[in-house]
Amino acid sequence: MEEVVVQHLFNGARVAMIEAARELGKLSSKQRHKDKRGVIKPLILMLHSQYYEAIEAALFALLCLTLGSERNKIRVVKSGAIPDLLSLLQCQNEALIELTLAAMFILYSCTANKLAIASSGTIQHLIQFLNGGVNNMSSIGMKPKLDAIATLHNLSTCDQIIPSIASSSLLSSILQLIHNSEKSSELVEKTMGLLENIASSSENALCEIASTHGVICAMVETKEDGSPQCKEHAVEILLLICQSNKEIYRRLILREGVMPGLLKLSVRGTRRAKDMARELLLLLRHCSSYSLRNEQPKVELIEAIMQEIDTRENMDTTTLIEMTEKSNDRTYKKNRKIYSIKVFSLTFV
Repeated sequence: MEEVVVQHLFNGARVAMIEAARELGKLSSKQRHKDKRGVIKPLILMLHSQYYEAIEAALFALLCLTLGSERNKIRVVKSGAIPDLLSLLQCQNEALIELTLAAMFILYSCTANKLAIASSGTIQHLIQFLNGGVNNMSSIGMKPKLDAIATLHNLSTCDQIIPSIASSSLLSSILQLIHNSEKSSELVEKTMGLLENIASSSENALCEIASTHGVICAMVETKEDGSPQCKEHAVEILLLICQSNKEIYRRLILREGVMPGLLKLSVRGTRRAKDMARELLLLLRHCSSYSLRNEQPKVELIEAIMQEIDTRENMDTTTLIEMTEKSNDRTYKKNRKIYSIKVFSLTFV
């Protein structure tokens, strides 16, 4: 039976090749660890077909062969599959796009493949896909976008690839995705995880992120409106940015109105978010020197709250939340940035 399947894949008519590819897609876990008589190359050639069924069958077979087999992942990449996969990423068929992204995710999980993949333009294609590219993204489901983010996250674990991922144009595209999406969505959560991973990978990557226009604003907005995990990622990125150059970035962060949400996060966030929020608060509080005199009562309120945070072991959580909520001001809601320039004259929402 196996002899017939392999023969049809190499020399059969279109229908016979499709059936042969489908049979290869049914291999057992033991069988899939072997490149059965060089079938990977003809499967890749099938990706050039004009017929959906042929491409689908070939993708399934390649997925089957590479699942759990590092050797076959390397073979597929060396056989020239990457350009074909990138080409399929631009097609208009959502089912094929999902299969293509699944194949890319599996292939890119292999460390030996990552450098070859990075040099192929994959990162740019994935970012283009996330931003719409040649496709109408409104017709594309959430899963392909999540797979694209997961693939980028996979690549970001390779130090040599970080400079490519951290280029300003790519970061701007990622930020645009965050701006255009619901802050509490899974897509933003995964994207924020990717951005945090890039920011913490190297000083150069962090500098690229910090200097990218709109990044601080996006992090503050996500910290306020995102899911608990999103808020955790956002405050970590803000903390890293602030630590990289306190004199420059403290004031830029404060101008975005970070304090209200940050104080609340230090009380209501995840354990990790609380610790990072407290650390960032301690860095930011030293900018109080240019508060306006007529705002002194509010400055004193902030200092009282910070003293409670400094003595965390004695902190009454309910009391602290009430203190922040009592300082609410409708004017702040209308114009957050004007009040945030005054730093510790910030009011709370």
